[in-house]
Amino acid sequence: MTDATLAVGTVRSADGTTIAYERSGDGPAIVLVGGAFNDRTTTRAVAAALAEDFTVFGYDRRGRGDSGDTAPYAVRREIEDLAALIGAAGGTAYLYGISSGAILAALATAAGLPVAGLALFEPPFRVGPQDGSGVALAPRLAELVSAGRRGDAVECFLRDAVGLPDDQVRGMRDQPMWPWLEMMAPSLVHDATVSGDGSLPADFPPTGSPPSPRRRWCWTARAARSGCATRRARPARRCRVPGG
Repeated sequence: MTDATLAVGTVRSADGTTIAYERSGDGPAIVLVGGAFNDRTTTRAVAAALAEDFTVFGYDRRGRGDSGDTAPYAVRREIEDLAALIGAAGGTAYLYGISSGAILAALATAAGLPVAGLALFEPPFRVGPQDGSGVALAPRLAELVSAGRRGDAVECFLRDAVGLPDDQVRGMRDQPMWPWLEMMAPSLVHDATVSGDGSLPADFPPTGSPPSPRRRWCWTARAARSGCATRRARPARRCRVPGG
């Protein structure tokens, strides 16, 4: 998929924030909801894999890429962003959420958005013996970003949210991708707010949206040393998830 095959546009969310997106493919609409260090450019490989069967909407979550970031931040604002995108997609859409974006997609569905089907890839929940062992990082990340310490914010997130060892995180500072990670640091506050302490909500999977015989659910998560959810379900019909 090249830039020439992408149709670029914007929508205006309920609070007036501009949300940028790009559209490709043909078929039922599916919105890709990225996680930490993701914008619409980093999900293009997934979009290319789905574009044969879907009209794919990749977008910049607020605070990333070409989208705005109206203060104060709240998770419900990101749900409103998704509502605006689904409206632009024709009024209903599938959601494919990645990492913290998987939690956001689930919350949006539970809030009653017109979601035709839901696929969650590696939602960063801690379950079983790890339940409740996470730390709410958003206040600390916000403090570091406000102080101009973006590199330290990235380190904090990679160490305490992702679980990378200290020496590996320090070594990443010399890698070519580090400036990109620092550029995305302010949006990590959003990711951490969406994820909370990693506890699995009592009512998960989401059931807040109206039941429909056409609704399909898919929760896929690889086993993780941190104790993330490992339940697997059959993929939604027509939703061919890259890598199986």
